[in-house]
Amino acid sequence: MGVWCQIKNVVIGVAIGRTVIDTFGSVARVDGISMQPTFNPNNTADFVFLSYIPVRFDSIKRGDIIVALSPRCPNETIIKRVTGVEGDIVVLKKKNSSSGEKKVVPKGYYWIEGDHKGHTYDSTSFGPISKGLVVAKVSVIVWPPSRWQLLQSHHK
Repeated sequence: MGVWCQIKNVVIGVAIGRTVIDTFGSVARVDGISMQPTFNPNNTADFVFLSYIPVRFDSIKRGDIIVALSPRCPNETIIKRVTGVEGDIVVLKKKNSSSGEKKVVPKGYYWIEGDHKGHTYDSTSFGPISKGLVVAKVSVIVWPPSRWQLLQSHHK
């Protein structure tokens, strides 16, 4: 096989690989403590599969874990759990209080929160996020091998 055939095969392979990644998903590293104990329970990073399909088909639901562009810094992404979808009423509880302020999640928005309460920057700080900021749904922990698992949607 000639050099040009080899180059052509590499270019085709890269194009196919990029198409698969852009269409279906990719793997990403999860750092930080805001989603403990779901991720990084031993303060070591987990690697997760990000699925783009649920975002494209608007099938994100309450309890799903998503990756979104940060409303504070659009160059950063955040990983949080969807705790409210459009039309839901969420209650913002104040410290040392059993009651709280009620908010309705507007149409086209999600309410997101970290699993590690008190150690997360989420909708309790910045309010609901637009569905347009959501990049992917997190569906599987793929690394380390001892942590491999499908992630089930659950909520309070």
